[in-house]
Amino acid sequence: MSKPLDLTEFHWLLAIVQSIDVGVVVLDRDYCVQVWNTFMENRSGVPPRDAISQSFFRLFPEVNEEWFRRKLDSVGTLGTAAFTVWEQRPYLVRFKNYQPITGQEDFMYQNTTLFPLRSTDSSISHFCLVIYDVTDVATNRHMLQSANAQLQKLSSTDRLTGLYNRGHWEDMLKTAYARHQRHGSDTALVMFDIDHFKRINDTYGHQAGDKVIEQVAATLRQYVRDSDVAGRYGGEEFGVVMSDTDSQGAAVFAERLRKAVEAMEVRHEGNSIRFTISLGVADLARPSDSHADLIAWADQALYASKKGGRNQVSVYQ
Repeated sequence: MSKPLDLTEFHWLLAIVQSIDVGVVVLDRDYCVQVWNTFMENRSGVPPRDAISQSFFRLFPEVNEEWFRRKLDSVGTLGTAAFTVWEQRPYLVRFKNYQPITGQEDFMYQNTTLFPLRSTDSSISHFCLVIYDVTDVATNRHMLQSANAQLQKLSSTDRLTGLYNRGHWEDMLKTAYARHQRHGSDTALVMFDIDHFKRINDTYGHQAGDKVIEQVAATLRQYVRDSDVAGRYGGEEFGVVMSDTDSQGAAVFAERLRKAVEAMEVRHEGNSIRFTISLGVADLARPSDSHADLIAWADQALYASKKGGRNQVSVYQ
């Protein structure tokens, strides 16, 4: 049978509370501090003599008082612990982040536990708040999410233009086609390419050709809506998926883009390069079997623009 704790062992417990690397705060029913360990002193800059008997909300005005009171009332009523996690609430009290490895974070991410402290008569008159520094965990998660987002962007983006690459663009077109099949919403496609692009490469060099493609992509981004999906289909060919738009509306967009490109001038090594684009427009107003039909129709309209003398917009009929 174990012996009850003597005063020496009680002193050990106090020493442990003071030295552990988590924040420990004991509050009474009036939300006043009764215990304030070394972690709390070091992180807040408030020594125990200035914290004891002070209102927790006065020490930490950033705490949502209404929310915290409800949380503590629930712990007292149910007699069970409550928790917060950094994913839902990044911190309870705002401490600076002092960890050298994770120094890029502005504040300490925290998990917290609130549990009741029962007196010898089993009544609950005090509560213990434990604050865990989980900044390392949060930072690693953020870095992983950032890396995954970057990989996703690299896997879906054309390096030269910054537009969607063909694979991702076509996936987005499939999504738009499926939405049209379910809801009957208007969907149009504009395909275009740069006229006589081989001549530009042969005359001015491939670096000049890349510059032309970059400028066309930049102009395209200025004219598309947030809901449009622009991509580089391949080489000097581009595609724009336009949701909630029929061929008439897409043709208006295409004509504006054509005029903008016609007015462009690309400077390269002292040379002024001017060029035009030919565009084809199609929509899903007629029956189709797959998204590939829409591409084929827009390509046929594009071919009609080429055959008709280039630098023009044709709509698939």
